[in-house]
Amino acid sequence: MGIDADSLGQQILGDWQASLAALEWLQELGALDPMLDAPLNRYDLAEREVAAARPQAQAAAKAAPIVTPPAPKIDPVAVAQDAASRSQTLEALREALTTYPHCDLKKGARNTVFADGNPKARVMIVGEAPGRDEDLQGLPFVGRAGQLLDRMFAAIGLGRASPDAERALYISNVMPWRPPSNREPTPEEMAMMGPFLQRHVELADPEVIVVMGNTPAQAVLRQKGITRLRGQWTQAWGKPVLPMLHPAYLLRNPIAKREAWADLLSLQTHLRG
Repeated sequence: MGIDADSLGQQILGDWQASLAALEWLQELGALDPMLDAPLNRYDLAEREVAAARPQAQAAAKAAPIVTPPAPKIDPVAVAQDAASRSQTLEALREALTTYPHCDLKKGARNTVFADGNPKARVMIVGEAPGRDEDLQGLPFVGRAGQLLDRMFAAIGLGRASPDAERALYISNVMPWRPPSNREPTPEEMAMMGPFLQRHVELADPEVIVVMGNTPAQAVLRQKGITRLRGQWTQAWGKPVLPMLHPAYLLRNPIAKREAWADLLSLQTHLRG
């Protein structure tokens, strides 16, 4: 049986037109995706995509390492400067120094050695650091070196116990805490205590500063070599400064007492004006 090509073509064309009409009719009814078995609600699509992605995001978050930002670096000297500048009285400065947390010497010390004597004195003595006796009593210059210091200044009519500011002494140290085995303070330790010492001088407002030994010469004058510096008047923080040998040095080197006596006489002459 032969196939009539014209009849076949008309049948195919008729089927295509019928299919197209059926498709257009379905689209009018809302079936916009002809490849699906059911009409697609596109309003639900975004919510389904978010819901499907959420478990993956949570899993990724759990798998990712927790990165802790580094703690901000603390500048101990800046902290000391801020604490010292906020102190408006000697008592406030003592409290600021006692609560200062960044100097490890504090951990091994029994006491904070702040000062002794009359804070209204014309002369302020700055020593090095507490020794054993000073650490035990919480006062500067109370050991053998302190006893010699008292005798030295008594020879020119000055003493820490005097209620008269004209004849009194006010005594402090560069370091308020005893270094282990009485070692010298490190540059870092001295830098931390520098703002407290300077503020101490500002609040006490002495007429003269006497620095006794190498450590206070470095802290106040930024110079080393006390045997070379001693006896030479200079200036620091707006005050006259007289460097002198430390009494502990004099105990080890009694011959140097004559230089100390010359310095005491120089101080006496300066005070008499």
